[in-house]
Amino acid sequence: MDLHPGQVAVVTGAASGIGLAMARRFAAEGLKVVLADVERDALERAAADLRADGADVHARVVDVGSRDQVVELADSAYEAYGAVHVLCNNAGVGSGAEGRMWEHDPNDWAWAFAVNVWGVFHGVQAFLPRMLAAGEPGHVVNTSSADGGIAPLPTASVYAVTKAAVVTMTESLYAHLRAEHARVGASVLFPGPHMLRTGLWESHRNRPARYAKRRPRRTPYRSLEQWEAAMREAGQEVRFTPVEEVADLVVDGVRADRFWLLPKSERSDDQVRARARSMLDRTNPSYLERFILD
Repeated sequence: MDLHPGQVAVVTGAASGIGLAMARRFAAEGLKVVLADVERDALERAAADLRADGADVHARVVDVGSRDQVVELADSAYEAYGAVHVLCNNAGVGSGAEGRMWEHDPNDWAWAFAVNVWGVFHGVQAFLPRMLAAGEPGHVVNTSSADGGIAPLPTASVYAVTKAAVVTMTESLYAHLRAEHARVGASVLFPGPHMLRTGLWESHRNRPARYAKRRPRRTPYRSLEQWEAAMREAGQEVRFTPVEEVADLVVDGVRADRFWLLPKSERSDDQVRARARSMLDRTNPSYLERFILD
């Protein structure tokens, strides 16, 4: 689809990180932007900064794990602007799970699925029927991750499972849209190819009481800065992809109607090949061994 001034883009998880970068990029193209995030203060700062740069912004506090709140977001967006052309289901959280899978707190899974999977589905159901009914070109971008979307990092298995689900959901959405000969496209986003400086590492600060841990953590949450320091102490190079590059990838992909928004990376390509080879050869997933920790 062509992007041009006057169109409307909706971005969830838009108060910081990848979401804010996407909102800025759409605004730079002249689009009106609807920002949704669970953090009120950060959302208000992001909206104010965009407006100061001349953007037309509508902001709303939303927990995407709540279907009612996402439906209300759609109602609010259409009331404000009368249309939506681009929908970015980007909000996501880490689970905070510890240990082996059989040791996990069930609420870690419940919360991660509520946001990372149900949040995407809620966005699709709240917005897509109206986008289709309008008959205008449009696009849906769902944020996944190489962790799970390509191959899981076993030490973050809950997150990986949710992001694998987003890939399959978006593949199914793509097929359904094509079957309807819709003018709306779909893409799955793999931010990267390197680490990103986002609020995902501190997502536990927004964990709702209904998904509170049933037992306390054995170890403190680790910040991105602490993880980065530990990696460097271990002699491992840490590289970061600017979130602005991710936003550029999204805009280019929407314009090109590209499904796989997967940046070029030898590591990712090797993982894709290794996983496919394991499946085709019916061999055990030895490609996971490099990630398994004692």
